Amino acid sequence: MKKDLEGKTAIITGAGRLRGIGRATAVALSKLGANIVVTGTGKNPETFPQDEKDIGWNDIESTAEQVRNEGSLAKTIITDITKESDVKFLIESTLEKFGSLDILVNNAAAPYGEDRVPIVEIENEIFKKVINTKLYGSFLCSKFAAIAMISQKKGGRIINLSSSAGKEGSARMGAYNAANFAIEGFTQALAKELAMEKITVNSVCPGMTETSRLDPLGRGALWKSKAENIPMGRVGTDQEVADLIAFLSTDKARFITGQSININGGSVTSR
Repeated sequence: MKKDLEGKTAIITGAGRLRGIGRATAVALSKLGANIVVTGTGKNPETFPQDEKDIGWNDIESTAEQVRNEGSLAKTIITDITKESDVKFLIESTLEKFGSLDILVNNAAAPYGEDRVPIVEIENEIFKKVINTKLYGSFLCSKFAAIAMISQKKGGRIINLSSSAGKEGSARMGAYNAANFAIEGFTQALAKELAMEKITVNSVCPGMTETSRLDPLGRGALWKSKAENIPMGRVGTDQEVADLIAFLSTDKARFITGQSININGGSVTSR
């Protein structure tokens, strides 16, 4: 039986972590037949989570290996998505390797931690980093991906990762809130601009999700209290978020655009 994404090519940013939405999405799309371009920043292995060190995880190269194990082709490109020259190279290399670009998943984000302080205390450069990575990086990737998709005249999919933090502000999360609120407005605007080109643009908004980004929270009382506040009584998984992204990447979602879709176990936000 023909796979839903057979012959398609996807770029996924920020896909180097073992426990991460980017990696899980790369594998999910490859199971549907897509060829995958995996990007990351080329982190120093000394900064990897301990579970990655224990198994000899090799960042985006290991994600690409998992893609190939599903029978799809994979290409890795170290990319700083806040640099226009890097993003242009990413798009050009994708087209050179695979001949088309059909799906873009803007998953990259600044690390959790230094930004989670009161606005009056946050370092200016940290605030800029959060905005630049999440918002400006998604803008650059979307802009040049859209140019390629329009020229191909066969539609496409752009999927932005937002968050429940893009719908409700919280103390000590000002930078992250600002970036994610902006992603949702950007998604709506771009969706309307590209609708007649048959390019859909949506954002996926996870609640608390089990990834290495949340390691700074530990697995103690704070983690338990947050899980207890979710109606389904647990946090989400990277695979569950990836499955939603995979659906939005297929033709089954061809009439869904401009949406910000929660995946949060029933948590209710104020908007």
